[in-house]
Amino acid sequence: MLTVIGETLIDEVVSDTASMRAHVGGSPMNVAVGLARLGHPAQFVGRYGEDEYGRLIQRHLRDNSVLFPVAADNSPTSVATARLDPAGGAAYDFRLVWELPGLRAQKDTLLDGSTLLHTGSIATMLAPGADDVLSLVTAAHPLVTVTYDPNCRPTIIRDARYAREQAEKFVVLADVIKASDEDLAWLYPDRSPEASARAWLEAGAAVVVVTRGSKGPWGVCRAGEVSVPAPSTSVVDTVGAGDSFMAALVGSLVDLEFDGAHRRAELRRINLGQLTDMLQYSARAAAMTVSRAGANPPTRDEMTQA
Repeated sequence: MLTVIGETLIDEVVSDTASMRAHVGGSPMNVAVGLARLGHPAQFVGRYGEDEYGRLIQRHLRDNSVLFPVAADNSPTSVATARLDPAGGAAYDFRLVWELPGLRAQKDTLLDGSTLLHTGSIATMLAPGADDVLSLVTAAHPLVTVTYDPNCRPTIIRDARYAREQAEKFVVLADVIKASDEDLAWLYPDRSPEASARAWLEAGAAVVVVTRGSKGPWGVCRAGEVSVPAPSTSVVDTVGAGDSFMAALVGSLVDLEFDGAHRRAELRRINLGQLTDMLQYSARAAAMTVSRAGANPPTRDEMTQA
């Protein structure tokens, strides 16, 4: 079982050329769905309200065979409004509630049978829930592989220094990290994204990957560095592209049987051929996602046929 902890919300997608579309979203939730579509048993630990949008999230998780052990609560379901520019890029506004009361008391049962824990995004930055997420990741570290995507949202967490301090709390616990070049440039404006990734590798990670849009992803491990080109595709919008990349990165890690804390030493010996395969697979998943509307990650069959 793969466990994902973090926020879920409704993406209200607005553009000048179409009416508003509502998609179930939230970076960690998208990763959980992406993993399930790639054939990996997954559960999502997050919050949503007892409202119409919350029921939409439950249906979405159920339809994608993702387990959701945390019940709805009385707060409104979170909403992100994505406004698309003419090129399909998204700028976000958020109405958020992020807290998971009782999470620490449930951590043992929530992680039972899991070999990997993924987290990131708003869930690791926004109080009061971020402290509970850190507590769960800390408790999980001796038992599971930990993957992390900071997926920074400067419109929500405006203080880059605070965001950097929060990110680094998770970086030292993570085995595999994915960050966009924009994330790293915002967190560390005085050095290149690649230099920041190397620093995170030195902090203890086995693999750090930097996504760079049309330039394609770049990754570093103890064996060295590698980059792969971005697949050619027609862009409808970029919603969920990074999450599809992250899900495929985690999925390829599991396919290589690197998941589980007992495989941590082997993961740190990953070679450049394996890392290249992981980057290519993940880039292909992201390309499929940007070719269609919303956060709609590919299935394993689609990836096999591509």
